[in-house]
Amino acid sequence: MSTNPQAGPIVTADGLAQPARGQAMRVIILGLMLAVLDSSLVNLALPDIARELHSNAAESVWVVNAYQLATLIVLLPLSALGERIGYRRVYLVGIALFAVASIGAMLASSMAALIGARALQGLGAAGVMSVNAALVRLIYPRAQLGQGMAINSLVVATASMAGPTVAAAVLSVASWPWLFAMNLPLGLYIWRLGRRALPFNPPSEHGAPRFSALDVLLNGAMFTLIFLGGSSLGVGRVAGAEHGPWGGWLLLAGLAVGALYLWRQWNRPAPLFPIDLLRIPVFALSMGSSVGAFCAQMLGFLALPFLLLEAQGRSHLAAGLLITAWPLATAVVAPVAGRLIGRYPDGLLGGIGMAVFAAGLLALGLMPAQPADWNVVWRMALCGAGFALFQSPNNHTIVTSAPLHRSGAASGMLGTARLTGQTLGAVVLATIFALRPGHDGSAESLALLLAAGFAAAAGVCSSLRVRQPVHGH
Repeated sequence: MSTNPQAGPIVTADGLAQPARGQAMRVIILGLMLAVLDSSLVNLALPDIARELHSNAAESVWVVNAYQLATLIVLLPLSALGERIGYRRVYLVGIALFAVASIGAMLASSMAALIGARALQGLGAAGVMSVNAALVRLIYPRAQLGQGMAINSLVVATASMAGPTVAAAVLSVASWPWLFAMNLPLGLYIWRLGRRALPFNPPSEHGAPRFSALDVLLNGAMFTLIFLGGSSLGVGRVAGAEHGPWGGWLLLAGLAVGALYLWRQWNRPAPLFPIDLLRIPVFALSMGSSVGAFCAQMLGFLALPFLLLEAQGRSHLAAGLLITAWPLATAVVAPVAGRLIGRYPDGLLGGIGMAVFAAGLLALGLMPAQPADWNVVWRMALCGAGFALFQSPNNHTIVTSAPLHRSGAASGMLGTARLTGQTLGAVVLATIFALRPGHDGSAESLALLLAAGFAAAAGVCSSLRVRQPVHGH
C-alpha cells in the first residue's frame, strides 16, 4: 500500500495495513453513525417543531419522510457513480452536503425550508451509505472482512436505537435547531479525515458501469411512488377513508414504473438496479432476509414505546431503560458474530440469529399485561442478540457474493434493503393502528407477533443459503 497524505491511501494489496486501516474505519464509523442517527433523531422534536413553525402534525412527519425518501431514491445511482468515479469521492461529497444541509435545517424558519434541508441531508446521507460497505471491503483484508462488517452492523443497530436518547439529551438543555447544529463540526471532521484516510478504488478490468438520466429518473420515480403509496395506504386510514384510494393508485403506478425500469435493466452487464447480482441465488436470498429482518425490527422499534408507555403506563425513563436492553445485547453479540464469520456458514449463523430474534419478538407479543421489569429485559435482550447474530453474517454475504468490481452495487443494495424493510414495517404498523386505534396493548401485541413472522421468514431465507456457493472476490 502506498499513501499520498493529501489524497488518501491507494489499495495495492489485500486491504490496508495499520494504522491506515484504523483511520479509514474511524471515518466509516463516524459517517455511518451520523447518517443513521439523523434518520430518527428528530422524531422526539416533531411536536416542538410543528408548534414553532406553525404547522400541523401531518406536515411535520415530512421532516422524517423527506430524509428517508431522498436517501432511498439515490442510493443505487450513487453506488453506481462510486464504481465510475471512486467510492471515496462519493463519500466525501456526501458528508460535505450533509454538513451544509445541516446548516440549512438549523436556520430554517418555515416548515417548507426545513423539509427541503432535510431532503438535502438525505441526499448527503445516501452518499455515505451507498458506498460504505464497498469501502469496508477495500479497507479490510479478506480474512478479516467479517470483523469490518460486524463493526458496521453494530454502528447501524446502535445508531438506529440511539436517536431518541440523543435527542432527549440535547432537547433537555437546548432547542430543536441544536439537533442539526451538532452535525456541523462532526461532519467537517469526518470530511477532513476522510480526505487523508479513505482508499481509492483499485483498477478494474471490467470498465465503469454506464447508466442514463432516464434510468436515474425511473429509479427515483419507482421508489418515490411505492414509498408514497405504501405510506398513504397505512396512514390514509387514519386521516380518513377518502385518502385511501390514492395510496392504491400510487402503489400501482410505482409497480408499473418499476416494471419498465427493470425491463430496461434486464440484459445490461452492469445495470443500475443490480439485476445481475440478484441472479446470484445467495445474493437474492440474502436480500430477502435483510428486507424481512429490518421490517421486523422496525415493527418492534415503533410498537414497543406505545406498549410500554400507553398500555403498561410506564414513565419515559422506565421505558427507555427497558428498551436499552435491546441495543446493549446487540453491542455484546455483534463482535462475537464477527469472529464467527468464516468459521461457520453465514446462512447458518443468520438463520439461528433470526430464530432467536423471532423468539424474542414472540415473547414480547405474548407478555402479560403488567410484566415485571426483568420479564421485559430478557425479551428485549433476546431480540438484540438475535438480530446482531444475523446482521453481520448477512451483510458479509451480500458484499462478498458480488464480484469486486460490483462492490458499489452490493453496498447500495445493503442500504436499499434496510430502508425498504423499515418503510414496510412502518406501513404495516400504521395500518394496524388504523384498524385498532385504541392503545390498550392489543394492536401493539399484534404488531410484535407479525414482526416475529417476518423474522421467521427472514430466517428461512437465510437458512436456504447454506447450500448455495458464494461467488465474489
